[in-house]
Amino acid sequence: MFSGSIPALVTPFRDGAFDEKAFRRLVDWQIDNGSSALVPCGTTGEASTLSNAEHHRVIEVCVEQVAGRVPVIAGCGSNDTMNALLHMNFARKCGAQAALCVAPYYNRPSQAGIIAHFSYLAEHNDLPIVLYNVPGRTVTDILPETVCELAKRYPEKIIGIKDASGDLSRVTDHRMGIGKHFCQLSGDDELALPANAAGAVGCISVTANVAPRLCADFQAACAANDLEKARELNDKLYPLHYAMFEDASPGPVKYALSRVFPDLSDELRLPMVGCNEAARKAVDEALVHAGLI
Repeated sequence: MFSGSIPALVTPFRDGAFDEKAFRRLVDWQIDNGSSALVPCGTTGEASTLSNAEHHRVIEVCVEQVAGRVPVIAGCGSNDTMNALLHMNFARKCGAQAALCVAPYYNRPSQAGIIAHFSYLAEHNDLPIVLYNVPGRTVTDILPETVCELAKRYPEKIIGIKDASGDLSRVTDHRMGIGKHFCQLSGDDELALPANAAGAVGCISVTANVAPRLCADFQAACAANDLEKARELNDKLYPLHYAMFEDASPGPVKYALSRVFPDLSDELRLPMVGCNEAARKAVDEALVHAGLI
């Protein structure tokens, strides 16, 4: 089961290409600083701008560099069920421990369509699936009753959720509708503290890219029921959580990483562009507040 601080890794680019050397260093740095699992090719990893060949190479390099030290939850989502399955087949073959699969975006399927999509994936691949619900990006919302239905149909396959709906009541909905064994991970850094209090066990995090040790220590404090320590760390991280979204993500997090991680470029792929000056100022102030620069 997955828990703790799990960064949704950026994909470093240099001169338009995947910067494999920088990515390998980033993976090592994350593990050395307490990250409990890694997610390549998620939203923060700009997966929607990667070709399938690049997508698979990023997963492959991550699994290779991790070398069994922590689990890899490979981003395998797509609005095309068959393409999602293609990613899952590759991720399973190269040794990932699970697939993070976002709700199909753009198509706007009904709840029945969402069930059909994830059922097909569960029935055609052995890799465990962590559902990813982020309605602000996909428009589609995986409703709690749909999550419960999928988890009950495929208890060995659909094992958890990254929930970025912003609705904290869903943690209790899922826990009561499925059980404590279902792995609930916050998809919003700023809500990780109340989500953990409600029954979540960690966060698939943007901020952890930049502050892996602080995020890992925060999650450890939550797991130990040390509320005083968790609040103290949350207060240090809180401005950074919001600064990560002062402009279109992942612009701010890539800028932040360029400030704290040697030789990592803040390059993005179109249609994403570098964050504006106001966002840079907010990031810099938040990094100072957290003691990172």
